[in-house]
Amino acid sequence: MTQAFDVVIVGAGMVGAALATGLGRSGFRVGLVDQGAAPSYDAAQPPDIRVSALSAGSERYLTELGAWPDILAMRATRYTRLAVWDETDHPLSNVLPRKIAEVVFDARNLSARHLGHIVENCITQQALWSSASAQPSVTLFSGHAVTSLSNSDDNATVMLDDGTELTGELVVGADGANSGTRNLAGIGVTRDQYQQQAMVISVRYQGPVQDITWQGFYPSGPRAFLPLHAAGNGESWASLVWYDSPEELARLKSLDNSVLMAEIQNAFPPELPLLTHIDARASFPIARQHAKNYVNNRVVLVGDAAHTINPLAGQGVNLGFQDARCLQSVLREARRAGCDLANPARLDQYEQQRRPANRRMMLAMDVFYHLFSNRTPPLHLLRNLGLGAAKAMPFARNRVAKYAMGIDDELPPVIRQLAERLPGFKQL
Repeated sequence: MTQAFDVVIVGAGMVGAALATGLGRSGFRVGLVDQGAAPSYDAAQPPDIRVSALSAGSERYLTELGAWPDILAMRATRYTRLAVWDETDHPLSNVLPRKIAEVVFDARNLSARHLGHIVENCITQQALWSSASAQPSVTLFSGHAVTSLSNSDDNATVMLDDGTELTGELVVGADGANSGTRNLAGIGVTRDQYQQQAMVISVRYQGPVQDITWQGFYPSGPRAFLPLHAAGNGESWASLVWYDSPEELARLKSLDNSVLMAEIQNAFPPELPLLTHIDARASFPIARQHAKNYVNNRVVLVGDAAHTINPLAGQGVNLGFQDARCLQSVLREARRAGCDLANPARLDQYEQQRRPANRRMMLAMDVFYHLFSNRTPPLHLLRNLGLGAAKAMPFARNRVAKYAMGIDDELPPVIRQLAERLPGFKQL
């Protein structure tokens, strides 16, 4: 059996479901395919260990899609401040305080109500599945994998594991970093594995929900605190991120909860509230990956299928939402002009807009990674000068904040200037 659509989207994660919703709201016939079942939400369950820091720009996009009210009705934690500091060893550590430099980004300085929201990935995905399913022109094929792809001059067709064929003018790969769609389309990637891995720990702490997310830097890697919602009985939830060597994280994962909790309280900065429970933990490797092309004939990539970045600031999904928003705008213009949706000139507009923007964010994350995750004295001095400059110059600090919030698309000069001093800058 063959079913015809304007666009077939493979992958109904946050980015794929957002794109399906946006196109459906514009009247496109969309086939949305995902191997998984519909996500579920239970307010009584502990938070999903996978969370994202959704920027103000992503919040606007999700509002346009009609999904943001559903997210707020479930769970989302607003933060108004973001703190960054350096706690690494220093040649003058016997003279200088341990916290060499600290910068705090505050929404009030930007005339904003908040900097963003911390939201569990499953909640964002569920809200977007609901909004996509509500579009009459969107058909969801859940629980099915794509087994083959035909990418011809006339149309693109995917075969599902039950023998169903879905054909369209365009196939969009939104199926993650290990994208099968990308592989079937013959699109290669460049990949750089970082030396560190990341361990995510879901915890409860004593006290009310905090409005600040922070990140302290060490030679072995950053340690971060992301506030979540109230847990009751005077406690609140949070997500902790601990970057370190694979060997150290394997040791930490082997500890029982009471010992791990003691290690966390000792290793994290004193700003960490008193922990009361550990509820979940997981670790994963981190890498920078970029597709060599976003487009091959009638196949186009979005989100992690096109690019993955260092998760230092949780910007990956925000970049993916920007991809989706850009692509749906390009496709709407193609439809308005009566063009084929796979018109090369139109799809080139998408790649020319998104590839440089994604590279800029990759660069920004690598600046922080290379500056802070080492004990090299010149880089140590450079990063402290950079943090000191950001602290002393509100304009520079606010430019960085607006970039992270998705308000300003240009890479702030302070980051580019630091990047130009890094070894291997031209390869970033």
